[in-house]
Amino acid sequence: MRLMWKSMDKMRCFRKRALLPFLGFLVTLLLFLNLYTDDGYVLEPEKRQLGETLMHPASSDRYMHTFRDLSNFSGTINVTYRYLAGFPLPRKKYLTIGLSSVKRKRGNYLMETIKSIFDQSSYEELKEIVVVVHLADFDLVWCENLVQEITRKFSHHIIAGRLLVIQAPEEYYPSLDGLKRNYNDPEDRVRFRSKQNVDYAFLLNFCTNLSHFYMMLEDDVRCSRNFLTALKKVITSREGSYWVMLEFSKLGYIGKLYHSRDLPRLAHFLLMFYQEMPCDWLLIHFRGLLAQKDVIRFKPSLFQHMGYYSSYKGAENKLKDDDFEEDSIDIPDNPPASLYTNINVFENYDATKAYSSIVDEYFWGKPPCTGDFFMIIFNKSTKISRIKIVTGTEDRQNDILHHGALEVGQKSVESKQGRQCASYITLGEFKAGNIEVNNVDHKIGFDIECVRIVVTASQREWLIVRTISLWTTQPVSQLLK
Repeated sequence: MRLMWKSMDKMRCFRKRALLPFLGFLVTLLLFLNLYTDDGYVLEPEKRQLGETLMHPASSDRYMHTFRDLSNFSGTINVTYRYLAGFPLPRKKYLTIGLSSVKRKRGNYLMETIKSIFDQSSYEELKEIVVVVHLADFDLVWCENLVQEITRKFSHHIIAGRLLVIQAPEEYYPSLDGLKRNYNDPEDRVRFRSKQNVDYAFLLNFCTNLSHFYMMLEDDVRCSRNFLTALKKVITSREGSYWVMLEFSKLGYIGKLYHSRDLPRLAHFLLMFYQEMPCDWLLIHFRGLLAQKDVIRFKPSLFQHMGYYSSYKGAENKLKDDDFEEDSIDIPDNPPASLYTNINVFENYDATKAYSSIVDEYFWGKPPCTGDFFMIIFNKSTKISRIKIVTGTEDRQNDILHHGALEVGQKSVESKQGRQCASYITLGEFKAGNIEVNNVDHKIGFDIECVRIVVTASQREWLIVRTISLWTTQPVSQLLK
């Protein structure tokens, strides 16, 4: 194995002289060829064995084949993992949460992170998650001591199949010596971030077939309450739309959500370019190559960085996500619906942007006139408990709805202006550009098919509808099915 990687080190000298555009073309071509390939992933037989502790020497021919056949991005990487605690269950879960951890010079937050994941989840939510911890340090004594502590504190979660602790043997790692010093980083920094890329690649590779979705966290994070329910609301709201990565934190590699079917491609990608740049930079390129141009980040953030000392040299790291909220259950449901308006839309700030909880998305239209409307038509009639609508933004505080009413309707029909409801009830008037109505289901005697904003007086100012938030009476338990 080492001989193989030494030979690859010689090849790096040639790669240093290669042009970056050629590298970009190569990656784009490889990912394009595999974007629509069939993703039928199967766990290797070795993964299914409980308590696998023997490290089989990696076959040089087998591992060289992994890098020679770079067009096969859809297949998992053939690695024999050590099972340090727990084992995967045969039934796929809804969400896998992946953590990679190494020995720190100062501070250790892994136990607190695992505790936060479980403590902030309800009994119903725990049935749908599996946490995978990759102990990626080569100090086996440290790993053994930490596994004993994890087993002692979280034994019931391990027995229930909710917690697995694994390790990828050192033999499978590429050389971490003589790496390219991009961005003029010091050698130890390059070694740290390059190894981190490989750590994540092996973790992603292991988690490929455990669940439908995968969430990456760091090992010094605390979670908001009922974060899984909040995630499900967002995923449901994105049904029918294309995405590669959804972000639930604005910091580092925290709170990044993927379809599990994309994990093999991402694992291969991190391995191919492990020494080029930090993992969070590589993720931006990966997302773009799979045709998600823009960041899709949601507020409030569901995860908060809590570590004070970095895993790199124990340096101080006081970063905090100011969009984090401890109680995430207040995220709106926003059931599937069609949205349209007869207000003149400015550029691409269309009506659907107001119905999204994505950061910096909103509807923006030219000055509305009396009788103009903004319409939401549900795919099916829905029981609504709460409605909250906010207009204007902090930097455009006058682009609010100065005079308007909120209505709900039933019995949708086709009209010259599109689908409308046959009858409406007014719930209230906008005040200072905003409106919030609680206990809606108690105030009306029917399931709602339409929600309509009506302009009651013309205005000179443009109109921004920043957020439309709707909460249904659907029990949380139904969201988790």
